[in-house]
Amino acid sequence: MAGKADLVDRIAVLTGIPKTHIAMVFDSIFELTGEALAEGDKITIPNFGTFMISERPARLGRNPATGDPITISASKSVRFKVSKNLKERL
Repeated sequence: MAGKADLVDRIAVLTGIPKTHIAMVFDSIFELTGEALAEGDKITIPNFGTFMISERPARLGRNPATGDPITISASKSVRFKVSKNLKERL
């Protein structure tokens, strides 16, 4: 399985639910997940893992071309921690 279409097709075969309905649910899940993360919430999916926001403080770095010091601004990123059950399956 590589992408959304593959997942939607597989779920449709397993459940018998029309692909259009599954695609709407699929889109809604990730839209709501993005909104929750943007609000700073943590998303836990049992037996899969947890999505959370990781904040990086501003820091001093170096320009690789010149070696001059530069300030790298603070940033936020999404972090994923795999669940124990999924880790064991891998």
